[in-house]
Amino acid sequence: MSNWLDEIRWTADGLVPVIAQEAETGKILMFAWMNRESLRLTAEEGYAVYWSRSRNRLWRKGEESGHRQKVLEIRLDCDEDVVLIQVEQVGGIACHTGRHSCFYRRLKDGQWEVVEPVLKNPESIYQ
Repeated sequence: MSNWLDEIRWTADGLVPVIAQEAETGKILMFAWMNRESLRLTAEEGYAVYWSRSRNRLWRKGEESGHRQKVLEIRLDCDEDVVLIQVEQVGGIACHTGRHSCFYRRLKDGQWEVVEPVLKNPESIYQ
């Protein structure tokens, strides 16, 4: 029997793009990367563990902010190269800017318009 991780088409640097979707609302909260270890840990622990390319290390979502993502389901797309995790967002904030979603800007008339409010000042989240 093959390992389920072997069925994923990893990038040349051993990563897979991951979309975090709020299970209750269907809203896309964020995009990140996972490597084999972080995806395995996510499945085992039931909370999102990403690979931080900027820090070059595992990143447990919410390790500093407390805004963890409880994983309810993990899905793989038809091309086997994108993972979708359906989550319960603890604290209602997924973005480091203090917003519910990282996708808080919309293109309107050639300009990026902020369409989601800051729910909590990032300075009070990351002390």
